[in-house]
Amino acid sequence: MTAFELKQDKIPVTLITDTMVGYVMQNRMVSRVIVGADRVLATGHVFNKIGTLAVAILANHFHIPFYAATPHSSFDLKARPDEVAIEERDPREVAFVGDHRIAPEGVQILNPAFDMTEPKLITGIITDLGVIEQPLGENIVRIFGRGR
Repeated sequence: MTAFELKQDKIPVTLITDTMVGYVMQNRMVSRVIVGADRVLATGHVFNKIGTLAVAILANHFHIPFYAATPHSSFDLKARPDEVAIEERDPREVAFVGDHRIAPEGVQILNPAFDMTEPKLITGIITDLGVIEQPLGENIVRIFGRGR
């Protein structure tokens, strides 16, 4: 969907699968990374779709700027990182394609929907109020205050 929208807006786009991320970063085919954020804490911890943490680690390893983009309404200034529950999705999403089982019977399945990216891996957070740069925690508190 994102590739479609970028193409419609005449923004150059190359579609890859998630397992190609390391390859394209290693080969300097990426100049910066921008991901969404479902929730951002006052500490700068970002919660987003599963896989975001792995992309952030790779970007950090290859010295590629990593940004999260989200509206200011996604900031949770009260919760601590250890208080955020990660949604566990239905194992059938992994075990089946349509009605066809692809995972062996009896295999345990882990299917978290989100992961948490630590602020030290994030270059900045792009919001409708502007870009919040490092140090994220200090700058989030400066912009939003202590809690809402």
